[in-house]
Amino acid sequence: MVGMQEGRRGARGERKVPWLVHFFERHADDDETRAVPARDFLDECPDNVQGKMLAALRAVADAPPPVFSGGGYWEAMHGDMAGYYEVRVDGPQRRHFRLFCILERSGSAHGLGGPSIVLITGMAKPFKTTFSNRDYQKVRALGDEYRARSPRSVAL
Repeated sequence: MVGMQEGRRGARGERKVPWLVHFFERHADDDETRAVPARDFLDECPDNVQGKMLAALRAVADAPPPVFSGGGYWEAMHGDMAGYYEVRVDGPQRRHFRLFCILERSGSAHGLGGPSIVLITGMAKPFKTTFSNRDYQKVRALGDEYRARSPRSVAL
């Protein structure tokens, strides 16, 4: 997924260039199958949830992220998850779907071609429940694996 590059003008006349969107791909040294956790998660989501998540990501990338207000679909995380963002969509059968992302403002320095939103992984949970600390540790471990390499490991 790559953002359109023609851009548009912001309130002060500066050109707003959309951010790129990438899927984190596990490195062969960490996972010989080179899994792409966020893509695998999206493939398992119901079609309407997947569509809403991708539309939210496009809106965030086009805004771009430092300007995007969220609208309930895009939220900065806090506490132990500070530095992560999540796309939040409620789906059928009273389930919450979450897609965890990292912003790479200096994406060019890491081989990403410019500022980027990197999709790390996703999880779903029943309505009115929370993810456990262990669930969040798994997300952070993948994020740490992603950040450990430069150039970054992303799916082509």
